[in-house]
Amino acid sequence: MIERYTNRRTITRAMTPGGARTSGRAIARSRGDTPGRSNRLVLALALGAALVLLYAGAARSETIATGDAVTVRASDLARPSRGMTMHTVEARFGAPQQRHAAVGEPPISRWDYQGFTVFFERDRVIHAVVDPAG
Repeated sequence: MIERYTNRRTITRAMTPGGARTSGRAIARSRGDTPGRSNRLVLALALGAALVLLYAGAARSETIATGDAVTVRASDLARPSRGMTMHTVEARFGAPQQRHAAVGEPPISRWDYQGFTVFFERDRVIHAVVDPAG
């Protein structure tokens, strides 16, 4: 097998059983590989990943805190997701019923809404908990 380097590409030439020289591209096609096959594979994987992400966001659960007990169950209640800013939460869900001052380092604050409570670290959502009465 002879390799020749040109413009950052390797051109491979090999001998066929009949003695004729052929390029690596012709050998790849004879093995069943086609130029568009890898593109179709990448497209199929990308579509599959997009579908997984789409359906992963559809299933949500709620964390219910009652006294010292914590329960997790499936929920479709709309509430802020992790990473949203305070500004985005207020724009999407309106003003909270009550805002609790930040405590500790990093500063953790809490906003109470009808049906759920949102916890922030600095200005980002870290958790949203469904109220047991909500």
